[in-house]
Amino acid sequence: MHCWRGWPAGEKTVPSSLPDRLHAPASLPRRHRRRRPGARLRVRERTWCRRANRWGASSWVRGYFATISRLGDGVFWYVLMGALVLWDGLAGLAASAHMAATGAAALLLYKALKRWTRRRRPFAADGRIRAWVAPLDEFSFPSGHTLHAVSFTVVALAWYPWLALPLVPFTASVAVSRVVLGLHYPSDVLAALGLGSVLALASLWLAAML
Repeated sequence: MHCWRGWPAGEKTVPSSLPDRLHAPASLPRRHRRRRPGARLRVRERTWCRRANRWGASSWVRGYFATISRLGDGVFWYVLMGALVLWDGLAGLAASAHMAATGAAALLLYKALKRWTRRRRPFAADGRIRAWVAPLDEFSFPSGHTLHAVSFTVVALAWYPWLALPLVPFTASVAVSRVVLGLHYPSDVLAALGLGSVLALASLWLAAML
């Protein structure tokens, strides 16, 4: 006879032949198990993605964000750089060259990060999320569109602060479009926002040092 752990000897005993499961707490059902913080965040982020992706079911919402995303591929920024050269001559050329150099650095950075992280896009990881437009590449982290939009905007505003009126809403729309279209997670966009800001500020610092 053995004393049950936690009871004073002599009060209650059980035969040693009883299964060990009587001595160990039963495992909780899966739905009651506590998820790790990272797992909870991933589940919550996919929920946000599905909710935002449903906005694309509206034809006008889908059309607006698809157009914004297409312009954010580069067309909008190329037109802006050309317009600055035509409008402001050598100063516009310098601003455009600064934007182009920052964009090239952003391209190298986001391609390296995508090859390193290899994060699957939301529509590829969750069958309930639709890709409303075709992606330009396979992986998700970070958002290249947002990274370029933020870095271009920060540099452009350093040269021409009055451009905030068109550029800030456009860049915000680019960022939102990537989640609505099912191509990126919110964390992809937020990371690109931070990286693009740091990259642009670093380029401004280097330009001031030259």
